[in-house]
Amino acid sequence: MFAFASSLLLPLVAVPLVSGHVINPFTSQFTPRSACEGNTPETRSSWCDYSINTDYSVEVPDTGVTREYYLDLTEVEVAPDGISRFAMAINGTIPGPTLHADWGDTVVVHLTNSLKTSTNGTSLHFHGIRQNHTNDNDGVASITQCPSPPGTTFTYKWRATQYGSTWYHSHFALQAWQGVFGGIVINGPAIANYDTDLGLLFLNDWSHRTVDEMWDEAQSGGPPELENALLNGTNTFNNSGVETGSRYTVALEEGKSHRLRLVNGALDTHFKFSIDNHTLQVISMDLVPIEPFTTDVLSLGIGQRYDVIVTANQQAVASSFWMRATPQSACSDIADPENIKGIVTYGAGNPDGAEPTTVAHTFEDSCADMPAASLVPHVRHQVGSKSWSSENTVSVGTNDDQMFRWFINSTTMIVHWGNPTVLQVHENVNTFANSNAVVHLATADDPSADDWVYVVVQTELALAHPIHLHGHDFYVLSQAEGLYEQGVTPLNLDNPVRRDTAMLPQAGHLVLAFKTDNPGAWLMHCHIGWHTSEGFALQFVERQAEIPGILDTKRLEDTCAAWNAHEDAAAVKQDDSGI
Repeated sequence: MFAFASSLLLPLVAVPLVSGHVINPFTSQFTPRSACEGNTPETRSSWCDYSINTDYSVEVPDTGVTREYYLDLTEVEVAPDGISRFAMAINGTIPGPTLHADWGDTVVVHLTNSLKTSTNGTSLHFHGIRQNHTNDNDGVASITQCPSPPGTTFTYKWRATQYGSTWYHSHFALQAWQGVFGGIVINGPAIANYDTDLGLLFLNDWSHRTVDEMWDEAQSGGPPELENALLNGTNTFNNSGVETGSRYTVALEEGKSHRLRLVNGALDTHFKFSIDNHTLQVISMDLVPIEPFTTDVLSLGIGQRYDVIVTANQQAVASSFWMRATPQSACSDIADPENIKGIVTYGAGNPDGAEPTTVAHTFEDSCADMPAASLVPHVRHQVGSKSWSSENTVSVGTNDDQMFRWFINSTTMIVHWGNPTVLQVHENVNTFANSNAVVHLATADDPSADDWVYVVVQTELALAHPIHLHGHDFYVLSQAEGLYEQGVTPLNLDNPVRRDTAMLPQAGHLVLAFKTDNPGAWLMHCHIGWHTSEGFALQFVERQAEIPGILDTKRLEDTCAAWNAHEDAAAVKQDDSGI
C-alpha cells in the first residue's frame, strides 16, 4: 500500500546549463548571485533590480537560468485517509513535486507517461502560466497537443514571466482528479513582509471510488457525493466508528509571520478556508499581487489560488488551533463537511497530541468570490474600449445517449484527442466543426491585434461555476447575480479585479476582458471536473496567422502520430468532451 506524503519527494534531476549554473530544484530560493540576491524578511517587496511595483506584463527579469524537471506518471495504491484505492501519482507522490523557479527563469518539464492502463494518454497543463508565444506548451489534450501515449515522454518549455503560487495538472479526461497534479512556486517580490514561507497547501475533495468509476453516474444522475476532502493529501475518515488516516499538521513559530500558498485543486468543491482565532492577511490571488487586506475566512473556487500571511500571535488562547477547509453546500457535496480540518500548533505545542478545542469563525455558506472591493491589483491597469464582444449563455441538457452535457449557447464542446486545434491550424484549416466551439479573434478577416475583447458568460441556473481562461489574465468588469444587460449593467474599467479564474455567480453573469496579445488556441472552461468533461467550454483561436510560426511542428506531428497509432491499436474510446 502506498500512502500519501506531502513532504516525500523522489529525487529530481538537475542539469547544468550553458551558462554553467546548476539548478537544484529542492532549493526554492536559489538564484545565481550574479542575477539576483533575492530578498529578506524585511525586504520582501524587492527582487533583483525590480520590485512589487514592476509591471510584469511589460518587464520581466532575464535570469539566463533554466530549471529542468523530470516527472514520471505511474499507477499507485494510496490511502490518504486510511482507505485504500487506485490512483495516479507523479514521482510517487500526491500532490506531485513542487516545481520551483525564480521570476524570469525558463522552466523545462519532461513528463513520462508510465501508466500501465493502455487507454490512458496524458498531458500536463501549467495552470495560470501565461505561455506568452508558447501556446503548444499549454498542455491541453485536443487543443494544444495530442495526448502522450503510455511509454512516451513529452517535454514542455515555458518562461516564468509571472511570480507567485500556482499548480500543474493533467488536462486529459479526469486524470487531474486521479492524483495527477502538483504545485508551482515562482519566487519574486511580495506586497508585504513575512518571516517564513510555508509553501503550498492544496485543498482537494476525495472519494473512495475513482473518478472513472463515478463518471457514468456523474453524467447520468448528477454529481456523486464524495466521502472526504484532503489538506495536502491527508485527512482522517470515520470508517464505521473507527477513525483512520491522520490530520495535516503545521507548526508555526510563536510571534513570527508565515506565508501560506493556498490552492483549490478540487473536483467539485468550493472551500472556505480559515484558522480558528487567527486573521489572514491576503497578499496575492492567481499570480496577481493585490493590495493587502485581512479576513477571517477566505473563499476559494476550484482552480483559484491565494497567498496569505498568518501571524502566530494567539499563544494566550491555546496551544493548538483548528485549520478548516469547509465545503460550501450550495456547490459542493461532501459526506462529512465538518471533518475537513488540519491542526496548527506553535512550535512543539500540544505535545500530548490532543485535538484542538477552538471554535470556528462564523460565515455565510456561499459559493461567491471574495468581494471585488477587496481584490485590488497592486499594479494598476486600465481596460480599453472593446473591439469585439460576445454574450454566452450557459445551460445544461442531454446528448443523444441521454447523458448530461453543458452548453454554451447551443454548443457543447467536443474536440478529439487525435486532432487537436493547433494541428488543424498547422494544416491550414480555417473552418472548424461547430462542436469544437471555436471563437476566432484577430483572424485574417479581422487583423486587429492587441485589441480588447469583452466576453459575457451568464446563466439562469442556480449553480455557481469557476471559469478559467488559458493564455491570459483576464479583467473582471462585472460579476453579479442577474443577467447581463447591454448598456445597463455597469462595467468597471478602472483597475478591475485581474486573475485567471473567477466565479460565475448562480443565476448571474460574469463579464471578462482581455487583450488579443498572445497568439494561440486558448481554452476557456468551467473548472468543475465533471463540467469540463461534459463540454462546458469554448476556445479562442487568437491571431491564427501567427500560430504556425510558434509551433514545434515536429513534436506536434510525432506526438499525434504516436497517439493515433496507440489509439487504434488499443481500441481507445473517447467518451467525454476531449479536454
